[in-house]
Amino acid sequence: MKTESTHQPTRRDFSALRNTLLKLTATHKIICTVVVVVVALVWYYLLQRVVAFGHTVDYTGLEVLGGPTIEFLNRYNPYFWWALVALCTLIIAYFLINFVRAGRKRVNAQVVTTNTMQSLVAQLSEPAKDVLRWVWDNPREPITVGDLQQTSRELRNGRAQKIAISREHVQLLGSPPVDPP
Repeated sequence: MKTESTHQPTRRDFSALRNTLLKLTATHKIICTVVVVVVALVWYYLLQRVVAFGHTVDYTGLEVLGGPTIEFLNRYNPYFWWALVALCTLIIAYFLINFVRAGRKRVNAQVVTTNTMQSLVAQLSEPAKDVLRWVWDNPREPITVGDLQQTSRELRNGRAQKIAISREHVQLLGSPPVDPP
């Protein structure tokens, strides 16, 4: 029976996957960061302008509504403008989150080049390769960045050990498991 240490990925596996993923996703991360920072700065500038404009609004021209209504509008005027700012902030945040998610989805679907895979596989230990094989569920399709990210997560969560235990169970039972119908 094999020793426990042969089923464990090495630090080099984690490092190789992290470095490869960084190279493959760096452009996306930089673009998303720049877009979020620029939008936040522009929105902060506009926010100040909107609030400043709100302080200059005078409702005295609406005498038709009556004195109590004008007094109400003047008293709660800052809250109306801050509510508008809060609503616009939520809308902007929603669009930024969707922008980042769409970009991440696009990057995850990106196919890893053969040269990158050769370089990565040369650095991985056998348990890490087993996890990559386990994650790569359809060998008719090339490996994607998302597959490498899932491999990294699974390695951190002990998938290599689980695969080794599963193999030992298959040996004990004497036959491979039957796929459910």
